[in-house]
Amino acid sequence: MGVILTVTAKGQVTFRKELLEHLGAGPGDQLEVEMLPSGRVEVRVAPKEGIEGFFGCLKSPLAKAPSIEEMNDAIAAGWAGKS
Repeated sequence: MGVILTVTAKGQVTFRKELLEHLGAGPGDQLEVEMLPSGRVEVRVAPKEGIEGFFGCLKSPLAKAPSIEEMNDAIAAGWAGKS
């Protein structure tokens, strides 16, 4: 059985520390939520912008591997001095 979260009167949910650790999320990270059929959702840490985000995702074993497009964007941003 999974973890049960409670929705507040304001429609907010607090993720427990164990869930955030499982996702590899830390302070300042953003979560990306994809809505799937049958009322299901998929939650993952949103990729960070720029070259720092690219190299940061390589360090975490829990992070989603970057796509070729994300790698090319990070390389282009680094060469353009936008990292």
